[in-house]
Amino acid sequence: MSARMKKPHEVVERALELSRADGCVVIADEESTANLRWAGNALTTNGVTRGRTLTVVATVGGKQGTASGVVSRAAVTTDDLEPLVRAAEAAARGAGPAEDAQPLVAGVPSSPDFTDAPVETSSAVFADFAPALGEAFARARAGGRELYGFANHELVSSYVGTSTGLRLRHDQPNGTLELNAKSPDRTRSAWAGRSTRDFKDVDPAALDAELAVRLGWAERRIELPAGRYETLLPPTAVADLLIYQLWSASARDAAEGRTVFSKPGGGTRIGEKLTELPLTLRSDPNEPGLESSPFLLAHSSGDDQSVFDNGLPLSATEWIREGELNRLITSRHTAGLTGLPVSPAIGNIVLDGGEDKSLEEMVANTERGLLLTCLWYIREVDPATLLLTGLTRDGVYLLENGEVSGEVNNFRFNESPVDLLGRAVEAGRTEKTLPREWSDWFTRAAMPALRVPDFNMSSVSQGV
Repeated sequence: MSARMKKPHEVVERALELSRADGCVVIADEESTANLRWAGNALTTNGVTRGRTLTVVATVGGKQGTASGVVSRAAVTTDDLEPLVRAAEAAARGAGPAEDAQPLVAGVPSSPDFTDAPVETSSAVFADFAPALGEAFARARAGGRELYGFANHELVSSYVGTSTGLRLRHDQPNGTLELNAKSPDRTRSAWAGRSTRDFKDVDPAALDAELAVRLGWAERRIELPAGRYETLLPPTAVADLLIYQLWSASARDAAEGRTVFSKPGGGTRIGEKLTELPLTLRSDPNEPGLESSPFLLAHSSGDDQSVFDNGLPLSATEWIREGELNRLITSRHTAGLTGLPVSPAIGNIVLDGGEDKSLEEMVANTERGLLLTCLWYIREVDPATLLLTGLTRDGVYLLENGEVSGEVNNFRFNESPVDLLGRAVEAGRTEKTLPREWSDWFTRAAMPALRVPDFNMSSVSQGV
């Protein structure tokens, strides 16, 4: 790409100039990543990557309505730019009227840094973390355990320009740390993960110490049958379940009778009490430590988002308010169909309203039950109830008289997160957490631990 085309805002402006459509949206995503991987208490690989993806949305009016065409391509050169714009226009002209057609968003103040260069990550993000990790390796080696895992940091600068005059920019940092400790014979395994914006708030020594304790718990093995058990779900497991619940909260699907949020006889369950606990499930682009884009970025249309809404301002939204279902996800189009407020999805999720109790305090108050580490391989069984199935992993522990008495076998579970909220009898302190199952797609979460009196462990799993 020539020098005059290297800056993302220039690519956006040039694509808009080339457009012959009635309306045009251009999104340039500049991405850079840095990563470390390790195994057996030693670093194995590290690397840095960079890339650009350009998305062009063309809209074309006709007698039957407005059509849209969307084309995304990576590594677009100067010579590729006009063919990309023409391809989006051709896709729009070849499509039927878009059901979600709306006037493109206008009137949003421009980002003051729209013409600035993208921010980039590098191996420097690990300047303090890597030496601390090396010290953790030494301690693990001396303690007879092996550490495996990875650290990944990503920075995405997104530039949005539209034919209606929008010029918006957002920089999104995203970091994940996953650490596994294993016994040398691989019979015991424990996991911990953290979400971070810059790796300045993660402590490998503290995580290793936590994992050492869990490996110690696993020295005593207890076999338990399938059944319903009082269970403490840690924040990471709660996050995985409620993220899936949020992904399933399309207002249109609910209004059409297809989901757990559908009201028998028609309509949605908005206004219905989902839990007696005073819990509030919310998203806020300005949530401290979990900041996300303050405007909508839509690279495609679906039941709960629309490319016509690109640039729409986002604000704090309470999906569940003090136990009551308050909002479902809508685009401008589906808000009109359902008669509900415009409530687009936002890039974080927080569950508030629990007591100021740590997970350790909740363990101490347990007469007999199970403590989970995390969930994985979560799949939907029944959308009408949002019944999910999945497996426990890397440590399920038996609690007796306020203490961990040993590790038990893993289980397959069958549960609905909506039903779980209704049956939960205690929520602890909300803390930033990393969802293990969905960390490739969603990392910005803060959750409490939950106590469920009868979590359904439907069968025994032989996994570690």
